[in-house]
Amino acid sequence: MDKLYAMEDAQRILQLAIAQETESGELSHQQLLEIAEELNISPATLQTAEQEWRIMKGQAEDHRLFQHQRRQRIKSQLMRYSIVISFLILIDFVTVGGTVLGHLGFSLYVALFWGLGLSLKAWRTLQTSGERYERDLNKWRRKRSVQKTLDGVVNRFLGST
Repeated sequence: MDKLYAMEDAQRILQLAIAQETESGELSHQQLLEIAEELNISPATLQTAEQEWRIMKGQAEDHRLFQHQRRQRIKSQLMRYSIVISFLILIDFVTVGGTVLGHLGFSLYVALFWGLGLSLKAWRTLQTSGERYERDLNKWRRKRSVQKTLDGVVNRFLGST
């Protein structure tokens, strides 16, 4: 009796076998065509799958870059928060009547309200799915596309003069 494999299991097994067969860990386009032919996959189907793969790869790279930039922005805001709040606490210490146990004065209120806003932004940054995330990602993609277009126009203009 033949063994039966789930589609995901079969794909994973084939991926491992192909990885073991190729010495460099990479396949040429010709090798990919040969494998597809052996599996009775038409060149048109393979081409369509390759186009879908390129789109998915680009989207994954967009997500990674978007998340990296969001995290960098939060780190920057957290650093700014730490510096400003430390400075305000120092001012409270040196002013008359300000003590740690007594009252911190205005620095406590600034730290609490600013900290609340910053923690909400950090929470939103950690969310990597949902409607809000997709909206922010699409906005970022549009902004990035416009920037690339402008850079291309400026480069052509400067390159032609």
